[in-house]
Amino acid sequence: MCKCINANQIVEELKSLIEKSGKIYDMAAIDKAIDTAIKAHEGQKRSSGEDYVCHPLQVATILVELGMDSETIVSAILHDVVEDTYISLDEITKNFGKDVAALVDGVTKLNKLPFTSKEEQQAENVRKMLLAMAQDIRVIIIKLADRLHNMRTIGSLPEQKRRDKAKETMDIYAPLAHRLGIRAVKEELEDLSLRILDPIAYKEIEEALALRESDRNAFLESIKQRITENLQSIPIECQVSGRVKSITGIYRKMYVQGRSFDEIYDIYAVRVIVNTVNDCYNVLGIIHDMFRPIPNRFKDYISTPKSNMYQSLHTTVISKEKIPFEVQIRTWEMHYTAEYGIAAHWKYKLGIQRKDKLEERLAWIRQFIENQKDVDDAEDIVRSIKTDLSSDDVFVFTPKGDVITLPVGATVIDFAYAIHSEVGNRMIGAKVDGRIVPIDYEVKTGEIVEILTSSSQGRGPSRDWLNIVKTGEARNKIRTWFKKERREENIEQGRNELERELSRNNIRLPEDKMKEFLMMQAKKQHCETLEDFYAAIGYGGILLSRIMTRIKEDYLRLVKAENIQPENIVPPTRTRRNNGGVIIDNMDNCLVKFARCCNPVPGDDIIGFITRGYGVSIHKTDCINVPKDISKAPEPDRWIDVKWEDNVSDEFKATLTIEAKNRNSLLADVTTQLAAMRVMIHAISARESQESTVFMNVTVGVNSLEHLQSVITRLSRISGIIKITRSGHSRG
Repeated sequence: MCKCINANQIVEELKSLIEKSGKIYDMAAIDKAIDTAIKAHEGQKRSSGEDYVCHPLQVATILVELGMDSETIVSAILHDVVEDTYISLDEITKNFGKDVAALVDGVTKLNKLPFTSKEEQQAENVRKMLLAMAQDIRVIIIKLADRLHNMRTIGSLPEQKRRDKAKETMDIYAPLAHRLGIRAVKEELEDLSLRILDPIAYKEIEEALALRESDRNAFLESIKQRITENLQSIPIECQVSGRVKSITGIYRKMYVQGRSFDEIYDIYAVRVIVNTVNDCYNVLGIIHDMFRPIPNRFKDYISTPKSNMYQSLHTTVISKEKIPFEVQIRTWEMHYTAEYGIAAHWKYKLGIQRKDKLEERLAWIRQFIENQKDVDDAEDIVRSIKTDLSSDDVFVFTPKGDVITLPVGATVIDFAYAIHSEVGNRMIGAKVDGRIVPIDYEVKTGEIVEILTSSSQGRGPSRDWLNIVKTGEARNKIRTWFKKERREENIEQGRNELERELSRNNIRLPEDKMKEFLMMQAKKQHCETLEDFYAAIGYGGILLSRIMTRIKEDYLRLVKAENIQPENIVPPTRTRRNNGGVIIDNMDNCLVKFARCCNPVPGDDIIGFITRGYGVSIHKTDCINVPKDISKAPEPDRWIDVKWEDNVSDEFKATLTIEAKNRNSLLADVTTQLAAMRVMIHAISARESQESTVFMNVTVGVNSLEHLQSVITRLSRISGIIKITRSGHSRG
């Protein structure tokens, strides 16, 4: 809870921190910003009752602790004036410069990101945040400090608003702080959020830690002293410190992984900071001589850094008191990066000694934005932040030894798309450590993964993969493939999905009104045409489950405004496409099956029969089971008109009866000829007659009547063939 009494106290604290930092700050600009903020926010109060200006001043204080530069401090002090006071962005530009104005503008755009907002507004706000990060990373660092102070002072808000803010913090801001490597901010945001979201569990862990506090402190002091004494005999210059795992870290292992408090081996940790990488490995050897290491608990994040730039050696050992604890060994530069992440660039100027790698370190932001550019669903973007920026990573190897970093739970499909889009799109299977694994296999640290691909140009991912993959990168690359490669299929699937949902929700309008209504919905989803709208639904860019509530609301408003009586509207009849390349009038999405009595193929004259419970059965019109006079059939209404689609590409089974003179190699000649024509053989049988002739029944796969006729013609040229007829019960 904030103890702020007045702005003057915060200003004194801020200036004291600046002086103690030893860094050179532009105090004239900071003083000017303080005066501007105090005047602009005069009379404004926070929900706690304190002066509003205390908030931006406290945010600036947090940023000084992180070591941020003068422009960031000035921007933090001014970050609310454009949105909440009479001061304009032009005045900020005039008085403080373009860079400060850009930072203030960037943060201002982010200030309205409520977790319970409308989905499209949230999606847009999250995108703005990502774009602002790409332009200047300091925007999100200011926003993290802003959120941290808000979470520290959240007690005065109503309970539901506290829970909403806490969930948003846990879902969006804590993962971002982790990905930027700002450990202290990430852990405090998580703990403050957990205290609101699960107060009982939080208190239970807090009490468990408090009960052991004196024992814990004594234990850590003993371990630190023993390590320090051993390292002085080498000698290695080092600093040894102790720490306790964060409450949220313990919570994850207790309540997510189902461990007891005593089963968590890294509650206690000792950190050893040295000067060089060689010293890190030397210290590791000494630690393993001093204490017994626990098998499979060593992690080398120096040779394989985490995705947020974190580097350190981790090993878990057991003391003589039989207490397990973790030892972290790192250099000073690694320590600065581990504690301050991207902020260490300003706090310690890490990039100056050796080439500045800030652009390289921030490449993931541009990649993340690229992955999200076609996503319209807010929950999808939030889900991507939670998974792609997860605090738990696995490190997996390609057969060539390259390391791929993925979030925990990622599958071999995620691995394939992390290598390259084409590898993912052509994937047909995977091997892990040399053995074939299922397509949904979750990869683990240290495994060697080999992706098996198809050379076929026509191959692509399956829509089912969207429900398997873990990362937003893989999900969006799959959607992009369907968006580009299967537009017609997407349009058809999207149209059918939408019509099914409209029907289920009893949304019916005359055809002209319906088209106009759907066009309005398309525009709301940033689609220029109805086909674009259908396609986006088809490839998963727009999720109907997310927008149907709003569509129903718009429909009810339209019906009321134009006095339309929905119950009197008869849905317009139209021809719809169905399964198997058959078009059925006035029926949508019904099951189609092809009658085995006549095995129709495209080009045959066909008719449909509505079965009870098995969809529509398709027959040749001359099939023996089709009445000559439909009007006199027992149930004439169940016989319906159907026709083939244009350009049917499906395969259909047809059975041929071959009569031939019996001779050696006849069967081999028939199968060789079919193989030469690349015709699939589904079944084959033969029987000999008394007249030294043989009858063979061959079921083949063809795509049209014309194709079938060409197969018959080629087979007829085989020596000894007498006659070939198409099997099936047809009238003569």
